[in-house]
Amino acid sequence: MEAVPLIAVLIASVVVHEVAHAWQARREGDDTADKLGRITLNPVSHLDLMGSVIVPLVLHFSGSGFLFGWAKPVPVNPANYRSPVWGDIRVSMAGIVSNLILAAFSTLLLAVVLKIQSVSGSLGGTTTLAGQVAYYGILINLVLAFFNLIPLPPLDGSHVLYHALPKALAERYRAAGRHGLLIMMGLLFFFPGVFRYLMWPVSVLMGLATDFARLWL
Repeated sequence: MEAVPLIAVLIASVVVHEVAHAWQARREGDDTADKLGRITLNPVSHLDLMGSVIVPLVLHFSGSGFLFGWAKPVPVNPANYRSPVWGDIRVSMAGIVSNLILAAFSTLLLAVVLKIQSVSGSLGGTTTLAGQVAYYGILINLVLAFFNLIPLPPLDGSHVLYHALPKALAERYRAAGRHGLLIMMGLLFFFPGVFRYLMWPVSVLMGLATDFARLWL
């Protein structure tokens, strides 16, 4: 049954990630996502069958040791941004920041759950479930944040690298990025160890977060 809270937390996290993109885009002057109803926490508006359900389940039950997923990308028009370059960067980073905030909130929730369990001296069903949700909330949101920093289109980090490159090279990089999703999927399924290596900051921060939660015992 661990798959249920795991997938539930993943879905909630990718939804918040996309809403953050849409919300920041509106702040930058682009209301494309807003007009399409994407500034909402209703998962129906964001879920992608492949990225939000099938891929996470396959990764979980295959024992790959790595879990990832995504929602439908928020449609934006950078030409509407008041600052096309910095607006694009801020919109891209908004999703990552939202995941880091959720990871911090989940750390506090885990601390509360552990304290309740310590005081009550029992592992009740409710607190056990809450503990699972908090733990997965930390793990999944850290993975989403750092995974999206990888400068491989269509991941968020690619927008930062694109604007840092010389114009001619940036255009070739963007053109090659059309195959980025296929490259990412291939690496996920055939070379999952590559991403586990790249995710070492997640392991470090996960340890720090759980240690912080236990400080309150």
